[in-house]
Amino acid sequence: MKFRWPHRNHAKAIAERQAYLRALPQMEQSGQEIFSWSLGPERLASFQECLTGEMVLPVGVIGPLVIDMGIYERDEAHQLQEIGRHADRVFVPVAHTEGGLSESMLRGMRVIDLAGGVKTWLLQDEMTRDCAFVFSTAAEAVRLARWCAQEESHLKAWINNPDHQDKGAVRAAISRHAQLLRIRTRVVGPVCHVLYGFDTQEACGPNMMTRNAYALNEYIVNALSSEGLVPHQIFLEANLGGDKKPSYEYFAGGHGKTVVAEVVLPDDVVARHLHTTPQGLQMLEWVGLHGAHASGMQSFGFTPASAIAAIFAATGQDLGMVGTSSMAQATVSRTPEGTAFSITLGGIEVGTVGGGTQLPHAQQYLQMMQCQGPGSSKRLAQIIGASALALEISAAASMASRGSENFFRTHWQRGGLR
Repeated sequence: MKFRWPHRNHAKAIAERQAYLRALPQMEQSGQEIFSWSLGPERLASFQECLTGEMVLPVGVIGPLVIDMGIYERDEAHQLQEIGRHADRVFVPVAHTEGGLSESMLRGMRVIDLAGGVKTWLLQDEMTRDCAFVFSTAAEAVRLARWCAQEESHLKAWINNPDHQDKGAVRAAISRHAQLLRIRTRVVGPVCHVLYGFDTQEACGPNMMTRNAYALNEYIVNALSSEGLVPHQIFLEANLGGDKKPSYEYFAGGHGKTVVAEVVLPDDVVARHLHTTPQGLQMLEWVGLHGAHASGMQSFGFTPASAIAAIFAATGQDLGMVGTSSMAQATVSRTPEGTAFSITLGGIEVGTVGGGTQLPHAQQYLQMMQCQGPGSSKRLAQIIGASALALEISAAASMASRGSENFFRTHWQRGGLR
């Protein structure tokens, strides 16, 4: 009889999975550590299905990262406003096995400190869900688009009402923590894409905005059925929302948190601590831009994904969002004060509550960076942007050295296998 793999996480199911894997001929006794526990299944069972073991990642803590970051609130029109700034020195946790990464980020943070710190801005903060209504004709899709434009304010008032009078099955599932900011539509043939934009506050928010998008779709269908406008099918996500998919649509922002980080490095700091020249850095940028264009790259940055993935892993973020969150545009320019480095990250999908952020290690690392409570997700996004810039500076300087010798030596010394 074929063994049916259990997906639940009660003790018997976990033991069955472990026993089956232990008996596989390729599983040596020396490799049984994967079945041991540091936290225990009772702490981990709620985070995923088919729980069977653990994975250990080493965590480096680097810093201090000297950062001048913005403090933001929404006004009455739900527009993001900078209400102040806060200078801080932050120690950043990075979970990875990439040799040289922590050292390179640390070098970038040191030169940032010597230059007086990095400045960050949060330009946009919105999570989007693209629901597709499929009709028989384009005319019907256009009717829905026009109806949504007319009823947008009413739909926002309804879904954002914290005290719904009707506590039906759908309405009871509405999240009060995801506030609908706007509705946009795009008609593609007989399909009307309805793009909901939410403020998910301290959560990354894909689950809560999915719940609210579902409730909105039900409301729309009920409202339009009396007019004979009934879709054949409705999809909760149809790729226009930017969820876990890098795209030109959101390269400049509009899904996730859009962060800009900048620092101006004096020439003596570049020469003494980065062992290169401003001219070498600008030449690298020029060559890299042409290479990116020739290969059809969507965005231009040296290696922001390494920094972002490492911080995501340490703080319990959804690793599926690394691709979207590392869409980047890095720049190098000359100023009278020195060489200005900047990076723009168009869609950082990050939160400080919910999901893996509830794991005890993730909570402690978030607390270490003071990323808990109101405004903490905006703070975390800016720390990630500044950390990615630190890596860009160090890695670019290594590559800009003569023959990229510094870049080679780092990888040769830290590469593991010989």
